[in-house]
Amino acid sequence: MNSLSLNNLLTAIFDPLEPIYIKSGGELAAPGDPQVTGIIPPVAPGNFGSKAFRKEFDLRFAYVGGAMVAGISSVEMVEELASAGLLGIFGASGLRPDAVEAAVARLAGSLGGRSFGSCLIHTPHDPEWERRVVGIYLERGVTLAEASAFLQISPDLVKYRVTGLTETPDGQIRSRNRVMAKVSRAELARRFFAPPPQKILDALLQKGEITPKEAELARFVPVAQDLTAEADSGGHTDFRPALSLWPSMIQLADELTRKHDYAQPLRVGAAGGLGTPHAFLAAHDVGCSYFVTGSINQACVESGLSPAAKALLAKASQTDVTPAPAADMFELGARVQVLKYGTLFGARSQRLAELYRQYGSVDEIPPAERENLEKKIFLKPLSAVWEETEAFFRERDPAQLAKAENPKFKMALIFRWYLGQASRWAIQGLLERQTDWSVFTGPSMGAFNEWAAGSHYEDPANRRVAELALNLLYGLSVLKRFSLARDLGLVPDDLPLSVKPLPPEELMEVI
Repeated sequence: MNSLSLNNLLTAIFDPLEPIYIKSGGELAAPGDPQVTGIIPPVAPGNFGSKAFRKEFDLRFAYVGGAMVAGISSVEMVEELASAGLLGIFGASGLRPDAVEAAVARLAGSLGGRSFGSCLIHTPHDPEWERRVVGIYLERGVTLAEASAFLQISPDLVKYRVTGLTETPDGQIRSRNRVMAKVSRAELARRFFAPPPQKILDALLQKGEITPKEAELARFVPVAQDLTAEADSGGHTDFRPALSLWPSMIQLADELTRKHDYAQPLRVGAAGGLGTPHAFLAAHDVGCSYFVTGSINQACVESGLSPAAKALLAKASQTDVTPAPAADMFELGARVQVLKYGTLFGARSQRLAELYRQYGSVDEIPPAERENLEKKIFLKPLSAVWEETEAFFRERDPAQLAKAENPKFKMALIFRWYLGQASRWAIQGLLERQTDWSVFTGPSMGAFNEWAAGSHYEDPANRRVAELALNLLYGLSVLKRFSLARDLGLVPDDLPLSVKPLPPEELMEVI
């Protein structure tokens, strides 16, 4: 193929909705030309992922904006995604149940029946929150819950999943409520892909929280039909490599579909690292059913994060992330991944984790170390921090105060004060505490920034969550067509292709 023909082919590839007709020798041809020897078909962005997934949630695209803590994945973000035929998950974790109820009530009214979901994060330290939120979801008709940070299947999760199970006259089981589980370990995936544990079903039935028919039908459905395989990401993470995690989860889904003889195949979605069209292509090519983004949405206009924190995210590179202890599972040693650029939270929180492992109480911490904590991290005496913590739990969960009679647990609550406040300071944009901001993010944020450099997305004020999603899917379509052309020998094997974001007016013409 000569250089002119190659340039014409590459130009055509960038219009993914139009077929490309090829003559012998690699020349482009017109439709109907008798010399046509091959066709590169249209590759519409809406055709990626599972058709069944798109149909089940009535979506145009198999794309999910995943939940982010404390309303960072806001009501506005969910609404914007839904308006474009995408699926948004509200970030309910870290919010009071009444705030969660207000948010899902608004979404139920504003979306006019279009699909949305809301987060259900496992809260072993606060089981009452989980119970109340499940009650809200059942009462308000929230039919999709994104289950996050679960270490085991809980009774409240099972209650949510099996409530409303019915059987049609021809024996098909219909589910009212669906769970989309977010995991990174095979042992947890097996639990979600299995039917609910019989012991939990029996206990719920005995309490009258589910019906005998629901308990019977629950034996034939998985806890989660859809499982998001979360690779190296922001928030709770096991720092798993995507290209080993995604295929292994897909293989597991196939195995357990056959083992449990499910009527509908189990599905696996990709998450963690999805910040560029090339990453989406990798997820597609290994067979993922849907795509889930998180980190890259935080810097968008609709995000609940403060503008100042969005500006930091928009400047981050792939290496500007670091592990930190998780506030909700601090004592268990669980970790999250946070922004390192512009903040010292990662290093400071790690120091708290080290002190927790080293000492049995705050009173055991050497005076010089304690003074350093009070002056550089807490900015107040630890006794004052405890007073605030005590007042909070007296209203929210008095049982925690009884447990705090154990000095080790009391120290954990004091340290968790800092970890929790650090997230709120970032959401509020409290500039005097910027060095203590906790912003959950993974390397995909930096990868997106590299892709967006020089485009209108370089300024976070131009990052709209649905438009950003459509641009990524457009890039995926172009790359897939380029891959087909390369497989046909129409472009050199070593020719790279860069797909930069399109301005909004151009994007709408080709999406």
